[in-house]
Amino acid sequence: MARKSLVTLIILFASVSILYGQNPDSHLLVGTSTNTGESKGIYVYEFNPITGKMSYKSMVAVGNPSYLTVSSNRKYVYAVSEEKTGYINAFTYNSISGVLKSINRQSSGGAGPTYVSSDATGKYVFAANYGGGSLSAIPVEKDGSLGADIQVIKHEGSSINKMRQTKPYVHSVVISPDNHFLLAQDLGTDKVYIYQFDPKQRPSPLTPAAQPFISIAPGSGPRHLTFHPNNKYAYLINEVNSTITAFRYKEGHLTLLQTVSVLPPGYSGIGDGADIHISPDGKYLYGSDRNVLNELIIYSINKNNGKLTFVGRQSTLGKDSRTFAIDPSGNFLIVANGGTNDITIFKRNKKTGLLIPTGQKINIFKPDCVKFVKIY
Repeated sequence: MARKSLVTLIILFASVSILYGQNPDSHLLVGTSTNTGESKGIYVYEFNPITGKMSYKSMVAVGNPSYLTVSSNRKYVYAVSEEKTGYINAFTYNSISGVLKSINRQSSGGAGPTYVSSDATGKYVFAANYGGGSLSAIPVEKDGSLGADIQVIKHEGSSINKMRQTKPYVHSVVISPDNHFLLAQDLGTDKVYIYQFDPKQRPSPLTPAAQPFISIAPGSGPRHLTFHPNNKYAYLINEVNSTITAFRYKEGHLTLLQTVSVLPPGYSGIGDGADIHISPDGKYLYGSDRNVLNELIIYSINKNNGKLTFVGRQSTLGKDSRTFAIDPSGNFLIVANGGTNDITIFKRNKKTGLLIPTGQKINIFKPDCVKFVKIY
């Protein structure tokens, strides 16, 4: 009888611990701008999906890690050094302790890398070199280190905005859900380039796909792209004209579905579309703008045709919101406000998609990139 009571107490204690936030199930990785010296590199926090609270775990020093990605096996982290001479940095990552340790770095293949992603097999990482107008495929060795035999593809061309689009500016590189295609968003040429990916073809795993690119409306400025969880749709946020473009996706082929605005009706000022993500249940899409408006736009997604319907908008409660992220549980959305040196935390209403400010934030100098990683 005593043993039964003890087991009951243990179960009760565990339940209370979870309810009141004693068991964080995710890490939040934060990449920062280190130009001024106040931030030093990548910071790791524990995140609680019940309370939304975060607590500091660790830091690793690296120059200007403005974007980062985590390998599919959660053993490695890769981060850009967004500088004139660009690099991609490799780290081991302990998904329990949150500790990062440097392995090595390789050239990104061009100036000013702004984005890094990894393929599902863990054999390659990809870099978008904004300043260099190029992308690169960098091989990953068995120990997670980066190989030197990289493939670099340089784009050519321009578009109509003579202030922003005088040459190629590759802003992001996103691997397709089936791991067979890489989509490169080029702000300068108003194109999404599509490359077939074969990790066995080292050192040149990328070749133009049957549909080598799709052109977006002139003056759009493609920035970031994300796939729907059902893998049937892709959504692109455009920086220059602050729009979101929806596509049907199938086996490396994009078909235009719809374009909607990130900006409020009647607004004619600068928008600067920034980041884009979809809720884990696939019901809602979130996009952001920065610098002037600093808002999050919310659209519902029609499950039958992928089209978007306006739901609402929410201030980021900060400035220069370069990226944001939705936690794996879908309970919270967090925003990195580089202009106000903080990360704000919003509660998500899963039924309506709307965001509720929690009043919680963490102060960190120049946060640029936020990424969630499941601990377990």
